[in-house]
Amino acid sequence: MTHKINLVFEQLSLQKFTISGIIRKCIQETIRAEGISACCEINVLVTNDAGIHTINRESRHIDRPTDVLSFPMFQLEAGNPPRDWSEYEDPETGLVPLGDMCISLERAMAQAQEFGHSVRREVGYLTIHSMLHLLGYDHLDEGEQKRQMRAREEAIAAQIHGMSRN
Repeated sequence: MTHKINLVFEQLSLQKFTISGIIRKCIQETIRAEGISACCEINVLVTNDAGIHTINRESRHIDRPTDVLSFPMFQLEAGNPPRDWSEYEDPETGLVPLGDMCISLERAMAQAQEFGHSVRREVGYLTIHSMLHLLGYDHLDEGEQKRQMRAREEAIAAQIHGMSRN
């Protein structure tokens, strides 16, 4: 199954070449793990803290940077994808536009250092986290929703080579 992943780096960086592969792999593995039967389109912006701060302020009215933002195109039910995706398909492309994600590479690098693992692993985790948001998962409560999402993040990460290593 072919998915279209539109990956944009706001600033050119050597990191671009080391993390673009893990972003693509994590998107594809999350789609597979969640049993999505449609060909999907996902937009990814990799930026810095200032860039994500602006997006967070303008879209969510939260005046601070964050590590990742997710903007789902549809309200899907977590863990229960539609059987028939035809109503979600873009008639021009035949793809299902799941939504957009924005990752702060600056924040991911700081968190990787703080947690003692690689930038590759942190970016991968943030990508899986964002993809699950695009697929209907949330963690607004500190209870069952959060546990369900964390369990899926860990299960998917465990399937990806290099995600559990430094």
